Amino acid sequence: QVQLVESGGDSVQAEGSLRLSCTASGYIYSSTSMAWFRQASGKEREGIAAIAIGELVDHTTEYADFVKGRFTISRDNDKKMIFLQMSNLKPEDAGMYFCALRIGGMWDRWDQPSEYNYWGQGTQVTVSS
Repeated sequence: QVQLVESGGDSVQAEGSLRLSCTASGYIYSSTSMAWFRQASGKEREGIAAIAIGELVDHTTEYADFVKGRFTISRDNDKKMIFLQMSNLKPEDAGMYFCALRIGGMWDRWDQPSEYNYWGQGTQVTVSS
C-alpha cells in the first residue's frame, strides 16, 4: 500500500513563491509516475505537472500550459519525494494541491485524475492579490 503526504501549502501574496513537497511511503514500482493536481472551490481537479519517477527512466516531466515557466516539478528518488516549486503565483493558482501516484498508464494521459491509483490528502495554497 502506498501513502502520500503533501506539505508546504501556505498563504502568499501574488507574485510570491512556494515549494510543495510530497513524500511517498510503501513500495514504488519502477514504471510509476507522480503528479500534482489542484482543485479550487467549486471546480474540477486539474493536472498541474507530472514526472516519471522510475529509476530506469529520465526525469521526464510534463506541465499544464497555464503553469509553464512558473512551476517546476522535481523528484528525489532516494527519499521517495517529489516537489513543486511555484513562482510568480497568481490568485487563480489558489486551491487544494494534491499529490498523486500511478502505476503504468499512458504518459499523454498524465493530467487525468482517473489515471492515478493513490492520492494524498492535499495541502492548501492561498494567493492574495
